[in-house]
Amino acid sequence: MTTVAFHTLGCKVNHYETEAIWQFFKEHDYERVDFNQHSDVYVINTCTVTNTGDRKSRQVIRRAVRKNPEAVICVTGCYAQTSPDEIMEIPGVDIVVGTQERRKMLEYIEQYKKDREPINGVKNIMKTRVFEEMDVPQFTDRTRASLKIQEGCNNFCTFCIIPWARGLMRSRPPEDVVKQAQQLVDAGYKEIVLTGIHTGGYGEDLKDYNLAQLLRDLESQVHGLKRIRISSIEASQITDEVIEVLDQSEKVVRHLHIPLQSGSDTVLKRMRRKYTMEFYMSRVKKVKQALPGLAITSDVIVGFPGETEEEFMETYRSIQEIGFSELHVFPYSQRTGTPAARMKDQIDDETKHERVRKLIELSNQQAKEYASRYEDEVLEVIPEERYKKDPNSGLYEGYTDNYLKVVFPATEDMVGKIVRVKITKAGYPYNEAEFVRVMDNAPTKQAVNQ
Repeated sequence: MTTVAFHTLGCKVNHYETEAIWQFFKEHDYERVDFNQHSDVYVINTCTVTNTGDRKSRQVIRRAVRKNPEAVICVTGCYAQTSPDEIMEIPGVDIVVGTQERRKMLEYIEQYKKDREPINGVKNIMKTRVFEEMDVPQFTDRTRASLKIQEGCNNFCTFCIIPWARGLMRSRPPEDVVKQAQQLVDAGYKEIVLTGIHTGGYGEDLKDYNLAQLLRDLESQVHGLKRIRISSIEASQITDEVIEVLDQSEKVVRHLHIPLQSGSDTVLKRMRRKYTMEFYMSRVKKVKQALPGLAITSDVIVGFPGETEEEFMETYRSIQEIGFSELHVFPYSQRTGTPAARMKDQIDDETKHERVRKLIELSNQQAKEYASRYEDEVLEVIPEERYKKDPNSGLYEGYTDNYLKVVFPATEDMVGKIVRVKITKAGYPYNEAEFVRVMDNAPTKQAVNQ
């Protein structure tokens, strides 16, 4: 059998797409091997969100070439889409495919084997208006299944290259989303994470259909589904209709990831984010009222060009006021080709790292405060894997519906099932718990390789 090995850099969408590309190879009788092994074909799914993403992608490509100089080296993903010529110049690269027409990779491999001529299959992504169907009926190693529902973004924030790598907003047809969700549940998954480049914008390009309706349809039409999680949603996308669905739903979890990026109106304007802090706060307040106990996580960029100490403190105070359950804090990183990279008043690394430190400290404190509200409560968890810090301890880790990371005694046969645990000690990043009982005794088919 011909072998193929994959390496994925970057976001959840890339990980989803690697699994989808693997399905194409599987249909052609390939055998999947580990990336560190000798393989006939290597597929590198790249990331370009920062200049570091580009650099890491190049390193991985060179590693594959060294591993087997005779192998066919295929490069795909966001870096491949934005800089195909740069990748074609790396000695040993044979095929470059961007963020569309991934199925053609297999044709290109056959063509390359015949002609031994490198192939650049990257097309202009800005002309693409149709969602590329890429089904993943099961994942190689996950207990939470991702389900990609949309592609692209129309926002063009000044720090972000992604619209150029992914194109404009396009939603997956709802009937295809529901169909794949049912496949995933049938394969044994209890939780589905709706994912995309701009997930909450689902439906903006469809006639008379939106995210709220998709959530309703998944809830009513997918039999056996226990949890629906939205990977990310902008404050402007939390409409009253979405709030109503969240309020009435038995399956949509009590957790929303609502990117903030900055808590200062002047910085938000320079970032070309389409909201003010007053608007963001009003949506958060409304959704918190509708869903008591809701966990809200977020992303924040510090040290954006021109960010003054006062603007940073506005962000700090905004975060204090909102009260997140966890924050992902990033120092601003200049991304070549974006307006922000050309802005004057770039902030020095020392200032950035000091601001990052302050926000991480605040985030840890807020995470502990949020978790402590659930001490002595019984919550439902899906055990995902053995406790990373001590794999032989008999402890497993997983997430509650409101995204608390919990560690507790369990057994291998509980992985992927819904179990009840009692939180005995709240903390961060882990909450300790004791096992109460398994909720569903139906045998869970774990996701399998090959």
